[in-house]
Amino acid sequence: MFFSEIVPVIMKKLISTLVFFYCFCTIKAQQYNPEKVNPSVTALYEKAIDFLKNEEFKEAVPVLLKTITLDSNFVDAYLTLGGVFGQLKQYKRSVQFYEKARQKDVAYFSGYHLPYSINLAGNGQFKDALHAIDQFLSLPDLNEQSILSAEYRKKTYQFALNYAAAHTNDDYKFAPINLGDSVNTEAAEYYPSVTITDSLLVFTRRGDNIREDFYQSTQLENRFSKASIIDGDINLEEQKGAITVSQDGEWMLFAGNFNQGFGNFDIYISYYTPEGWSEPQNLGNNINTDAWESSPTLSPDKRAIYFSSNRAGGYGGSDIYVSYLKPNGSWSPAQNMGPNINSTGDDQAPFIHADNQTLYYTSDGLAGYGGTDLYILRKNDVGEWGLPENLGYPINTIENEGSLAVSADGLTAYYASDRNDSRGSLDIYKFDMRPDIRPSRTLYVKGFISDKNTGKKLPSSVELIDNANGHLVMKVQTDESGEYFVPLPIGKDYTFSVNRKGYFYYNDLYDLESKHADSVYDKDIALQPIELNASLTFRNIHFASNSFQLPADAYIELEKMLQVLNENPTIQMEISGHTDNIGKPADNLLLSANRAKTIVNWLSGKGVDAKRLSFKGYGETKSISENKTEPGRALNRRTTATIIGI
Repeated sequence: MFFSEIVPVIMKKLISTLVFFYCFCTIKAQQYNPEKVNPSVTALYEKAIDFLKNEEFKEAVPVLLKTITLDSNFVDAYLTLGGVFGQLKQYKRSVQFYEKARQKDVAYFSGYHLPYSINLAGNGQFKDALHAIDQFLSLPDLNEQSILSAEYRKKTYQFALNYAAAHTNDDYKFAPINLGDSVNTEAAEYYPSVTITDSLLVFTRRGDNIREDFYQSTQLENRFSKASIIDGDINLEEQKGAITVSQDGEWMLFAGNFNQGFGNFDIYISYYTPEGWSEPQNLGNNINTDAWESSPTLSPDKRAIYFSSNRAGGYGGSDIYVSYLKPNGSWSPAQNMGPNINSTGDDQAPFIHADNQTLYYTSDGLAGYGGTDLYILRKNDVGEWGLPENLGYPINTIENEGSLAVSADGLTAYYASDRNDSRGSLDIYKFDMRPDIRPSRTLYVKGFISDKNTGKKLPSSVELIDNANGHLVMKVQTDESGEYFVPLPIGKDYTFSVNRKGYFYYNDLYDLESKHADSVYDKDIALQPIELNASLTFRNIHFASNSFQLPADAYIELEKMLQVLNENPTIQMEISGHTDNIGKPADNLLLSANRAKTIVNWLSGKGVDAKRLSFKGYGETKSISENKTEPGRALNRRTTATIIGI
């Protein structure tokens, strides 16, 4: 939700709270014995109330404190201070003043158990808050609105206690750090987004009236540089809002109210060029409607856009939708993510992590602490989204939590908040993620793809496949420059595959299940054209010792070879087996032949004409490395494919 959109909501809530507060004070003031309060103190108190009517909460505090210095039994002043500190989100001080008022007059205080409970909850004292709300509900003659409000709060307090009982994180310390004056100002900063390297931070800053601008800052060791406005046409329009940057830093998506739109806010895209960010383009009517679309987030392979919309046909006020990039470069009709994810309230601000398996978003319609909470979604082993889980206290509070962005390593989160140390309004903060809500730590591999013979850069398809189940995790289509960028989530083993018609595929393995590499990978790949005598070594096929049975993960690569044979129906191929020098030469020769034959049988079983395939075992006769070391012997234990006819 944009700042310009949430302000009316916050103000409506604030005004409603203050009206309740003033009415309660007036009623109680009529019951309170005015003879106990000196007229000069009463006049001072009324001056404080004038500050509150103008929403000048900080200015009211010293005046109210002076009233209780002059009259330590002035209960209304204690109660008012409790309310004011609650508005300032200084919940601990709020609770202290409410409790002082209760000590002065228990009966007089009884009607204030509802705001008292809210500030107890704001301070994380949910058990005490539940007790206070029960005391409030026990009062006679409560009106319907008071009962509904109290029952709602009671439900949130009970949720908090249940969550705490199920999640023990005693070692976790929630300590958000303001990003400082280089990023934050007296204006509001919100909707942070970071690239996979955490080197670039982009965000929105509130200007005058309806003006909103996009800013960027680069990370320099442990701090961010002085934020600067993003150059180009991307900032020409006044009414903009949520912005996100692709993991590779090449695309920016944002919401805006441009003349070329379909109605309300639409989602636009801008591309980075040598001349700067390109003119924004509307993403079209498969994503945008005459309703409100906002808060886009782009999957790391740039094949899916998740966003919020309040279009007709959803499950609540606004829902989360997803659209997928089609082979022709257009976006598919947006799909609602369904009732397991969307609620009857507002579900907004999705953020898909670099692991492509974890999504965070906000909702005020799911069970939580009150207002808008943050939730996490995870994909299961077959790529389906699970059920949303609340991020828990103290990340979620009784207030409205905004959008969240998480670094590629999963350790740091960025979000906007108006905490006590903000520079004015909303500021951008970072905090350490609790272990149980972290996504997979994500590295990346990047480089250029070219023709092995000519060196010409090649547009190609790059895939990342989960070895455990063979499912496609990510797919990237490079541009004419042949440059690619693929995230590598740690915790699984992957096959990295590059494909282009007219060329042998390229495969590589990334074993990230058991090891935690500390570096990224730069790999320029030269594809072998389909031509006579061209050969390829199967990287995924590692036969067990003295076995010629295909291993479980061999089928990922065999499917790629099948695709090559089907795309080039005239080529003939020899599959060759090779071993190291361990064992008898005759046994090695037979074993290598059987391994090659196994692959030929699999391919012919998939419909490849057997006349196009032959096999041969070479045993240890064609070593490509020394057999004196295990790494050398491993290189010699291989199976290859060679084109022997065109």
